Amino acid sequence: MKKLLTLLMLAGVFTFSATAQEFSDAAADSADVDSAQTEEVYEEPVEEIAEIVAPVEEAAPSKGFHQVVKEQFIDGGPTFMGIVLACLILGLAIAIERIIHLNMASTNTKKLLADVEDALSAGGADAAKEVCRNTRGPVASIFTQGLLRMSEGVEMVEKSIIAYGSVEMGKLERGMIWISLFISLAPMLGFMGTVIGMIEAFDAIAEAGDVSPALVASGIKVALLTTVGGLIVAVILQLFYNYLVSKVDSIVNSMEDASISLVDLLVKHNLSK
Repeated sequence: MKKLLTLLMLAGVFTFSATAQEFSDAAADSADVDSAQTEEVYEEPVEEIAEIVAPVEEAAPSKGFHQVVKEQFIDGGPTFMGIVLACLILGLAIAIERIIHLNMASTNTKKLLADVEDALSAGGADAAKEVCRNTRGPVASIFTQGLLRMSEGVEMVEKSIIAYGSVEMGKLERGMIWISLFISLAPMLGFMGTVIGMIEAFDAIAEAGDVSPALVASGIKVALLTTVGGLIVAVILQLFYNYLVSKVDSIVNSMEDASISLVDLLVKHNLSK
């Protein structure tokens, strides 16, 4: 009986130990699976985040407009790009000087005519000359020349106004020919740089004996940059030139209208004597 109980106890111990071992193995396997799944779950977002963040970190800083223009100017070649830049600087300098001069030459012709009429009525020709001398601008200068010939008759006044008006018109248009020269010269220099750049590209092809984009890229880039530079300079100067031409035309029209009004005023003054 005791042997039977001993055998049953041994069998139960072995059975319990085997069951416990199986349970522990199953728990370990389950833990391994959970840990593997957890690692996969965390590895995928980390990799995706890394892929998203990496391009942001590797992105190059953006260049400013000044830096881009400087690089393109250097790539275009200092020889022709320097000459084109000199055309732009000289043309702008002359244009700005002309704009200042023409704005100072503008005169309020209605006020000047009223002052001359009052001076003629109060103090005669001498008072009217003094008013014109104290007023700047080509219109006042023409009035002065006309009043100087007032004693010789209205016809001499008209001839004096016409002759001196041509002189004042030449002064207004002074320097315009240089702006026109730079407008024509800048694109011509750009096209010359284009031709030279293409010649350099074909020389490189002839020396290498092969045609490849990298071989001719530098020459073609120089050709295009010089052309663009010349055209940009021409466009900028053309805008200033057209403004100056319109300003000169406006002043000349004012001179002509004021001259006619002055002659009528002198005729009226002589008749009133």
